[in-house]
Amino acid sequence: MDKPSADRPAMKTEHRRGSRFAVVVPVDVTWQEPSGKTVTEAARAKEVNAQGGLLEMKTYPSIGHQLELTNLLSGEAAEARIVAIRRSNQGAFIGVAVELLVPNEAFWGMNFQLKKTSAELVKIEQAIKSGSVEPSILREFRDAVDYVRKTAWAVQEWQERQLQQHDPQTVLPLLIIERIRRATQLNKAITTDLAAHGVTRETTGIDEFFRTVESLYLRVADLFRDRHG
Repeated sequence: MDKPSADRPAMKTEHRRGSRFAVVVPVDVTWQEPSGKTVTEAARAKEVNAQGGLLEMKTYPSIGHQLELTNLLSGEAAEARIVAIRRSNQGAFIGVAVELLVPNEAFWGMNFQLKKTSAELVKIEQAIKSGSVEPSILREFRDAVDYVRKTAWAVQEWQERQLQQHDPQTVLPLLIIERIRRATQLNKAITTDLAAHGVTRETTGIDEFFRTVESLYLRVADLFRDRHG
């Protein structure tokens, strides 16, 4: 059962800013009672966004009370305040809605950021289907998404091999192969830009790019000399 304090004001309507995402994050919630006593309660965030979230907890102070939240996965802390107590139509306790004093997307961790990014990608996909997009920009976007997808797969493989007590270092060659594939893809695109005069001597960063390509060429050439030497 939830155990609100006796002087809790009537439940207020929560004015939510932005969509929340269903991500479970264990947190410690700390606040100070009017008596001066410091209370720490274990809680779980069930729905979150950069502005705040919905906490599942047994004991909580009144609306408007300031809290300190500690993400138990990352150790990061943030200041927040209670803005509403959410209940079902039947009056059953659902959770405590809190607002971060300083909006912070990073506080809830990587799972939240991945959920948010996935939702944004769905919106972008719908916009691409309904609008006119420059083919070269669309290709670059598709290639970037493909690179992220393959990197995410490699990270998942790393974690699974750790859980199975296998050597996760065996994933590194997969990342290197993907990096080489992506670099080859980008260099072909830059070659096309050069042929179309989209890249010139005045293009920002071209000097550093030239030095990097020159250094890379020498090192890769050494590999082939070793092979034929």
